[in-house]
Amino acid sequence: MIGPATYFRPEHRPALDDRTRSLIDRREAVLSPGYRLFYAHPVEFVRGSGTKLYTRDGEEFLDVYNNVPAVGHAHPRVAAAIAEQAARLNTHTRYLDESLIDYAERLIGAFPPALDTLTLVCTGSEANDLALRVATHATGARGVIVTENAYHGVTTAIAAISPSLGGDDSLAAWVRTVRPPIGDGTGMVADAERAIAELQSAGHGVAALIVDTAFASDGFIAPSPATRAALAAVAAAVPAAGGLVIADEVQPGFGRLGATVDDPGLWGFLRHGLDPDVVTIGKPMGNGHPVAGLVARRPLMAEFGASVRYFNTFAGTPVSVAAARATWEVLHDERLPENAAAVGAELLAMLGELQARHARLRGARGAGLYLGVDVADPATGLPDTEAAVALVSGLRERRILISASGRDNAALKIRPPLPFSRADAERFVTELDGALRDLGS
Repeated sequence: MIGPATYFRPEHRPALDDRTRSLIDRREAVLSPGYRLFYAHPVEFVRGSGTKLYTRDGEEFLDVYNNVPAVGHAHPRVAAAIAEQAARLNTHTRYLDESLIDYAERLIGAFPPALDTLTLVCTGSEANDLALRVATHATGARGVIVTENAYHGVTTAIAAISPSLGGDDSLAAWVRTVRPPIGDGTGMVADAERAIAELQSAGHGVAALIVDTAFASDGFIAPSPATRAALAAVAAAVPAAGGLVIADEVQPGFGRLGATVDDPGLWGFLRHGLDPDVVTIGKPMGNGHPVAGLVARRPLMAEFGASVRYFNTFAGTPVSVAAARATWEVLHDERLPENAAAVGAELLAMLGELQARHARLRGARGAGLYLGVDVADPATGLPDTEAAVALVSGLRERRILISASGRDNAALKIRPPLPFSRADAERFVTELDGALRDLGS
């Protein structure tokens, strides 16, 4: 997420125009102080289309940040599907609904055969929360292993396994962290062995390993033979200790990492060679409508369902299913995973060329339209959080939306809507070049 230094703060108010100040004052009078606004100069959008967002004054911004509208802002097919269904019927999953069954059959068909059972929820946080409930129920244990700067959601239980929200001190006693699979991956394997031993020694046992398969909050790690080997070793050690493997696809899923003829998969866990027990999905699933879920092995869900009552009023309603089904159809009809692979490869090459000219940029990496590039101090090579924040703010003034991530908040996070074109990529790189020059890089 965008770091604290790029949030709006009270000292920024005097530099704002009257309308923006008025909106902020009204917002702060009625909304929770826990809410935050991006940027010292907050921006108000009134319309979106494809990869673009528009202000009240008609200024066009290129969206290189928002991964939720995966098939593009305000896609007409998705909007029409939601409106048409809302005008007919919206109930819950305790009544028969053929559209829900049809969608579930389509979705499950995109997973390995063993992952054959869908449970719908409303958000990725709910999906991961339910996944933990399933894991603790199945294993009788509580201990969870996550990567060292992971983000998995905001419920009480999931915030307690999300070190990116508050560091190690914010984690529950039954959580242990491991390094992500960087370098040769041996650090992750050693950490996992230690974590398993500590959880068992403390009496927590091992309920689950959960990994975001893009390792986004850890700074983005693309699949490689080394990452696959490390994850394979850890994913074998956890079940041997009695735990489940949970793949968090809330951010990388639905083709964001790209798809080709040789690699048609929509999910990051396939790229890493993982064989998870549970997969959580969300964010882009309804192109902005709150739809999420988990896909799991049927024996797990049968055992869970036999003794645990789970119902979600708003999950799987006909309107939610209409949004998810239309998004699924657009994703495939417009070949957006293939576009993510092609444009993402071109953008990665452009970033490589840019970092050859700017010493502040290093380590461009990623897959499809989920890319990262580090911002470093040219003199020391160390992560430069201040420069990364300045680039995020500078790009906002150039009408480009982007964010920073990683433990030091010094990696630019690139995750635009999937219709992102080569022209969009060229515009982004041109403006990033300009923002770097503004920093004297």
